[in-house]
Amino acid sequence: PSRSFHGNNRLLTSQIVSYYESINQCKKELPEHFNFASDVLDEWARLEKDGRRTPANPAFWWVNDEGEEVKWSFEELGSLSRKAANVLSGACGLQRGDRVIAVLPRVPEWWLLNVACMRAGIVLIPGTSQLTAKDISYRLQASKAKCIITSDTLAPAVESVLPGSQFLKSKLIVGQGSRDGWLNLKELL
Repeated sequence: PSRSFHGNNRLLTSQIVSYYESINQCKKELPEHFNFASDVLDEWARLEKDGRRTPANPAFWWVNDEGEEVKWSFEELGSLSRKAANVLSGACGLQRGDRVIAVLPRVPEWWLLNVACMRAGIVLIPGTSQLTAKDISYRLQASKAKCIITSDTLAPAVESVLPGSQFLKSKLIVGQGSRDGWLNLKELL
């Protein structure tokens, strides 16, 4: 059954559900390679571009406590996630299979980086802004993460554990501020 979102019931939900049900029932072949970003997000962006999906139904809609909103259409999320994936593989020097730790509050970039990692084949290890220095240090060592991503406000706490991390190649900051030795996502996008 498809559900309506803001009065529009052209979400194709029933088609997607039936497709996956047919795979589960072995009526369709399971794809050898599946990437959510390119196989789902980019397809919905194409439908949106062709006028078969209405941009009134955003792919992403974020509202903070102060009422600030960020809305991205499927095309915008696709484009931004491609740019973010290029930042991760270019400026950060990450490759498919590399691990990255994100210690971020739930800001729009958190979701953007999730999709970018999927797109690039990078393993995202999410962490909340409530992690202690000991928690972050353990995760860095256990995962052998090559990159850490955090906000400008959390960077000082994260920096306190970085000297002991032997695998870390790059540090990416999300926010307006800048710090020595850190790349800034906003500037690189």
